[in-house]
Amino acid sequence: MAKTEDDFEVKTLQFNKLLLAVDDDDDESSQKAFDYACTLAKTYNVALGIVSILETGDMNVYQSLSSDFLDKRRAEMMSDLNTYVQKAREYGVQSIEPIIGEGSPGRVIVDEIIPTFQPDLVIVGSHTNPMFSRRHLGMQASYIARNASVSVIIVR
Repeated sequence: MAKTEDDFEVKTLQFNKLLLAVDDDDDESSQKAFDYACTLAKTYNVALGIVSILETGDMNVYQSLSSDFLDKRRAEMMSDLNTYVQKAREYGVQSIEPIIGEGSPGRVIVDEIIPTFQPDLVIVGSHTNPMFSRRHLGMQASYIARNASVSVIIVR
């Protein structure tokens, strides 16, 4: 027999590990998603992973073959991630892990980062500016929401 609305009780839904995706090319939506993720992580005292993806599709062939260029970009991204980590700690988040991936943001987050980090909630910002490339993380929010094996919240 199927349960009806009268047959169930509300139960607390607790997320224990959050993954925030930030985009170097979209500070506004990343900051809003960051604020939301920090609020949840602090309020519920849960771990927060912060991921940024080095979008290799945005590079020309010479950049993608240059180890110096790639190393410099990775270092810049880690510096940016460390800024997010510092700000989250100052806000009161206890457990934070910076994560860097490389490739197409949505695909890398869904296929590599989620299985490795194992969050039970992904938080991603999204902008509505059509001038941005489809590869940018904000434009990838619907891809992540459709394909992630865990719950996804899109912050606008």
